[in-house]
Amino acid sequence: MDIVITYVNGLDPVWQADYERHTNIPPLEKRFRDWGTLRYLFRGIAENMPFVRKVHLVVSGESQVPEWVNREEVNVVLHSDIIPSEFLPTFNCNPIEMCLHRIEGLDEEFLYFNDDMFPMRPCKPTDFFREGRGVIGMSCHVVAHDMYKKICRNSDRLARKAAGRRRRCWFLRPQHICSPMLRSECEALYGMVEPQIRNSMTRVRTEDNLNQYLYLDYMFLRGKIVRERLSKKHFSVGIASTAKLRRFVERPTKKLTCVNDVQLSEERYAELRKVLLDAFEVRFPQKSKFEK
Repeated sequence: MDIVITYVNGLDPVWQADYERHTNIPPLEKRFRDWGTLRYLFRGIAENMPFVRKVHLVVSGESQVPEWVNREEVNVVLHSDIIPSEFLPTFNCNPIEMCLHRIEGLDEEFLYFNDDMFPMRPCKPTDFFREGRGVIGMSCHVVAHDMYKKICRNSDRLARKAAGRRRRCWFLRPQHICSPMLRSECEALYGMVEPQIRNSMTRVRTEDNLNQYLYLDYMFLRGKIVRERLSKKHFSVGIASTAKLRRFVERPTKKLTCVNDVQLSEERYAELRKVLLDAFEVRFPQKSKFEK
């Protein structure tokens, strides 16, 4: 299997100039803030997922590639390689997620990681895929009270239509962790609903978008998902104590974790960033093959 990672560094001046040129919306700090933890995602993959065939790093441009990335081991994919040119540049993860299956040479089975998700303990291939099906927890929700939930509901409704299923009063929401995708299923669905996908693509996030759950929902409806929760611990930096965050990262009890950013003061961000980086350095002190 392959791993696909999407990454953005909002401190990159090239990226900042593009953002200012093409939008009139202040950047949402938490969505584009760089915590400096990407190298530990790569170290976690190297240590805990040795079965992975290839890692693909998806970025907007060359200026977004960290200088330490070993490009002999990491396939750098630019947005322009996979996203139709009329939708570029984009500052919205949703159009990017719609096109990940278009990465050249991508394996049939691939895991999609956001850059705030980390493999913390040894994993097995069967944790993520079994007999041609992805493994992930799925839950049902009724109320879509914010933009994110509305996007999830949009994705559920289109997946149901493509799979020939009735619309329900509830919608599916996959577990918030790395997503097990089947390239052929993504390609087939994209081919069926390409006009709707293209119509949903916007430069910045709106409640009319679709997200990657479109593909997972479709796979689930077609019997291509094993409904089983992955072993993970979720942290929101807005409420997580520094002691608990440090303790888990240094001595993890789950195979995976997501450290979710929220709006923070600069002082709190600096404090948490240092705690997180120090803890990751304890957990993953050895440079991986993905680093120069």
